[in-house]
Amino acid sequence: MQQTDCSLKIGLAQVDAVVGDIEGNARRVVAGARDLGARYGARLVVFPELCLLGYPPDDLLLRPDLPGRIDTAVARIAADLQASGVAVLVGLPLFEQGTCYNGGVLLDAGERVAVVRKRCLPNYGVFDEKRYFSAGDSAVTAAIDGHTVGLMICEDIWQPEPAADLAAAGAGLIVCPNASPYHCDKAAERLAVARRRVHETGCPLIYVNQIGGQDDLVFDGDSFAIDADGHEAIHLPAFVEADAALSWRVGSRLQAVEPVSPSPQPMPQTESIYRALTLGLRDYVIKNGFEGVFVGLSGGIDSALVLAVAADALGPERVTAVRMPSRYTARMSLDDAVEEAELLGVRCETLSIEPAYEAFLEILSGPFEGMAADTTEENIQARSRGLLLMALANKHNAIVLATGNKSEMAVGYATLYGDMAGGFAPLKDVSKTRVYALARWRNGQSPAIPERVLTREPSAELAADQADSDSLPPYDMLDPILEALVERDESVEDIAAAGFEPETVRRVARMLVKSEYKRRQAAPGPKVSPRAFGRERRYPITSRYSM
Repeated sequence: MQQTDCSLKIGLAQVDAVVGDIEGNARRVVAGARDLGARYGARLVVFPELCLLGYPPDDLLLRPDLPGRIDTAVARIAADLQASGVAVLVGLPLFEQGTCYNGGVLLDAGERVAVVRKRCLPNYGVFDEKRYFSAGDSAVTAAIDGHTVGLMICEDIWQPEPAADLAAAGAGLIVCPNASPYHCDKAAERLAVARRRVHETGCPLIYVNQIGGQDDLVFDGDSFAIDADGHEAIHLPAFVEADAALSWRVGSRLQAVEPVSPSPQPMPQTESIYRALTLGLRDYVIKNGFEGVFVGLSGGIDSALVLAVAADALGPERVTAVRMPSRYTARMSLDDAVEEAELLGVRCETLSIEPAYEAFLEILSGPFEGMAADTTEENIQARSRGLLLMALANKHNAIVLATGNKSEMAVGYATLYGDMAGGFAPLKDVSKTRVYALARWRNGQSPAIPERVLTREPSAELAADQADSDSLPPYDMLDPILEALVERDESVEDIAAAGFEPETVRRVARMLVKSEYKRRQAAPGPKVSPRAFGRERRYPITSRYSM
């Protein structure tokens, strides 16, 4: 490609790489590079961290055939782009003499002109990179048409040394591929850290982040470029695949080749969480090849929100709601469930669990003779519903969406093999109070959840006149205690000192510890808080440690 001036045009490719789809991801790289070269005259295109394999690949990195497959894909990309005039920075695992690095290769004219190895390996929260990778130990720059570009990867930006070393090595611009997972405060943190590195080095910085859902993680994209004075030159939208190009000349500002339209504004937290939930659900269903989802629709707030997320993520035609009334189901619950399905254009079926419940009680009448009814009978109802939903999903190559929220998961207010049954749990990391906030936000876009569902007292409806408050503290008290225990690891004494009744805090802490065995068997769900249950909170099931 003929350069018409002395500026370097750089493309940002915010793509949704699929873990394990090496050949498909390679095709995405080639197509994206060609497209940005043709549309914008991009000379260099930057793709996200590990985009050739997808992130996080976990133990796929231990596969003995992986190095060969990566080498073949890199060779194919180099060959396909050899005559294009477009260089690409591709994130991938680098295998060198038995050592694996989280790295990237800069390919230009069919050749590897630079190799970068990630220097700072995160090993906290959801990250476990020291299990798989060795750390790089040097600053890497590359010369492209007389421009010196510094290369670093994701976590390297969170420490001052890698950027400072690049500036000392003569870099005039830093590019940083990333696979930075979403949580509700992460976007502002990334931008602040990037601005600190720019301020410290005087180098403009281009930050390209992955987009998409991967099991229990969501990657929001939200890529950006910051000029040497801290000015934001471009910012790609969150939660969608997007691209852009910048023009850079030494001693001049970064300039968007074309403005991103519409220019995204900081997204309100509730909206960002909702969009993360829809993206996580959409990619989980589509990437795993399911044809649709089934939702047990109770008429309560949790299942109503899950139904809305599912309809928005997949389209109403791929979602089926199922009412499963029992003798304890209120008429208003049945009516509200129908209205929810109608508002979203979702098909709704009704299957009574009474025949199954009666049959189970009859089968168990001998062993249970002389014993008072308790939560056992309540759980039989929940498990009858789980059985019906799983049968429907099996028959239709679909999955069941579990509708429990983070508050319930925390204290064990859920039935194993009952309402916990399912292949994906969209609200697993969403507290009950946040469920209400999300529901009200969604209603602000278009009617989806009847007002009565938002105002009536929550109930599992597994016994007569039952309410959640019969066995749990009010959610506006429970959720702050859980947030302190789970997300900040605060002690019972510290939480009580903040104004909560000590015995209530101790009781919640006991329920949290006692319910670990249930959470270990729960379906995956998208992480949206600073600390979710699952891969970043690994507490033993068998433990006598008191909080």
